[in-house]
Amino acid sequence: MQTKQFSIKVCEVNLIDESEFISYFNKNYTLFKNHLISINGDISQKIEEYLNEKELKYIVNIELPKTKNQNRVNKNITPVESKENKELKELENKQKKSFTVLDTLIRSGRELNIEGDLLLLNRVNSGATITTDGNLIITKIVDGSIRCNGNFMMLKASSKANIIFHDVEVDNSFLKERLNRVELKNNEIIVTPVLKEINWV
Repeated sequence: MQTKQFSIKVCEVNLIDESEFISYFNKNYTLFKNHLISINGDISQKIEEYLNEKELKYIVNIELPKTKNQNRVNKNITPVESKENKELKELENKQKKSFTVLDTLIRSGRELNIEGDLLLLNRVNSGATITTDGNLIITKIVDGSIRCNGNFMMLKASSKANIIFHDVEVDNSFLKERLNRVELKNNEIIVTPVLKEINWV
């Protein structure tokens, strides 16, 4: 017997409204064409025809197993209490902060949650996670995970990074280790390279 193991990208969708589903996938087709679509809900004949016409691969009402990465994210990591960690904890505990500027290396295992906008003047290591509900600018390379729900992000990411913008995974091939602006316009995610990179002071 011969077997093969594949790594695939999966987008999970809860199907509520037919027209909203089709509209969303039309606008974001380039992001989803290389994903497996996991649909929770009853799909209509119209949606089935649409998915087949677009040649999108999909499964319906199948509970997906958790990956090792998902399990690792859920683990409680207790780093050594350093000055850097204390400063980051104080920063996370501040409520209703509208704009944060931070010049700290975000190390592996660190989870940083920011309310409002964030300007980070350092890198994000593999295994670190930043979550923000505002806009995000990172001036150095991102190897870790980003979760952003603002109007835009500006960053450059390596192939190791995991970038989620408004619950949609941004394909790293669009980011290509150069500064990019990722924004949400009319419910569509647009990635634009910044041709002349900014020299940050």
